[in-house]
Amino acid sequence: MSIAPNGRNTFTPDETAMLGRVYENGSIKGETAEQKEARASRIIANYMAGITDEAELIELSRRPLGR
Repeated sequence: MSIAPNGRNTFTPDETAMLGRVYENGSIKGETAEQKEARASRIIANYMAGITDEAELIELSRRPLGR
Protein backbone atom coordinates (compact mmCIF):
# COMPACT_ATOMS: atom_id res chain seq x y z
CA MET A 1 0.00 0.00 0.00
CA SER A 2 1.41 3.38 -0.92
CA ILE A 3 1.34 6.19 1.60
CA ALA A 4 1.53 9.21 -0.66
CA PRO A 5 0.10 10.05 -4.08
CA ASN A 6 1.85 8.76 -7.20
CA GLY A 7 2.80 5.39 -5.69
CA ARG A 8 5.46 6.74 -3.34
CA ASN A 9 5.79 5.31 0.14
CA THR A 10 6.98 8.43 1.95
CA PHE A 11 6.03 12.08 2.29
CA THR A 12 8.34 14.91 1.32
CA PRO A 13 9.27 17.49 3.97
CA ASP A 14 6.89 19.98 2.30
CA GLU A 15 4.04 17.43 2.35
CA THR A 16 4.74 16.63 5.99
CA ALA A 17 4.68 20.32 6.89
CA MET A 18 1.42 20.85 4.99
CA LEU A 19 -0.25 17.82 6.60
CA GLY A 20 0.89 19.10 10.01
CA ARG A 21 -0.67 22.49 9.30
CA VAL A 22 -3.91 20.83 8.23
CA TYR A 23 -3.95 18.78 11.44
CA GLU A 24 -3.24 21.80 13.66
CA ASN A 25 -5.65 24.13 11.89
CA GLY A 26 -8.42 21.54 11.85
CA SER A 27 -8.43 20.85 15.56
CA ILE A 28 -11.78 20.78 17.31
CA LYS A 29 -12.15 22.01 20.88
CA GLY A 30 -12.69 19.16 23.32
CA GLU A 31 -11.47 16.42 20.95
CA THR A 32 -10.45 13.19 22.62
CA ALA A 33 -7.20 11.45 21.71
CA GLU A 34 -9.22 8.87 19.76
CA GLN A 35 -11.01 11.61 17.81
CA LYS A 36 -7.68 13.32 17.04
CA GLU A 37 -6.28 10.05 15.72
CA ALA A 38 -9.36 9.49 13.55
CA ARG A 39 -9.07 13.04 12.18
CA ALA A 40 -5.39 12.49 11.37
CA SER A 41 -6.30 9.28 9.55
CA ARG A 42 -8.94 11.13 7.53
CA ILE A 43 -6.41 13.82 6.57
CA ILE A 44 -3.98 11.21 5.28
CA ALA A 45 -6.70 9.19 3.54
CA ASN A 46 -8.05 12.25 1.75
CA TYR A 47 -4.55 13.36 0.77
CA MET A 48 -3.80 9.90 -0.60
CA ALA A 49 -7.05 10.12 -2.57
CA GLY A 50 -5.62 13.15 -4.34
CA ILE A 51 -6.99 16.09 -2.36
CA THR A 52 -4.14 18.53 -1.88
CA ASP A 53 -5.88 21.81 -1.03
CA GLU A 54 -5.27 22.64 2.63
CA ALA A 55 -8.65 24.27 3.25
CA GLU A 56 -10.46 21.33 1.66
CA LEU A 57 -8.44 18.84 3.69
CA ILE A 58 -9.31 20.72 6.90
CA GLU A 59 -12.99 20.71 6.02
CA LEU A 60 -13.02 17.05 5.05
CA SER A 61 -11.02 16.00 8.11
CA ARG A 62 -13.89 17.11 10.30
CA ARG A 63 -16.30 14.71 8.58
CA PRO A 64 -16.41 10.92 8.88
CA LEU A 65 -14.95 9.02 5.93
CA GLY A 66 -17.58 7.89 3.45
CA ARG A 67 -17.77 4.16 2.99
